[in-house]
Amino acid sequence: MPKIKNKSGAKKRFSFTGTGKVKMNQAGKRHGMIKRTNKFIRNARGTAILAKADEKIIKRNFLRS
Repeated sequence: MPKIKNKSGAKKRFSFTGTGKVKMNQAGKRHGMIKRTNKFIRNARGTAILAKADEKIIKRNFLRS
């Protein structure tokens, strides 16, 4: 049987912190910035930590063997 591959999209979108949490890029910043509030743009800077429930899904896709 061939090996099961990791999800290539997940490899590009997520990374792990030193403690094993999943980092993700903030969504909603590609276009339409005029209609967004300054507070939204400010809070969407940089990266964020993924929620616990979603973290399980990502780790399952990343850590296939």
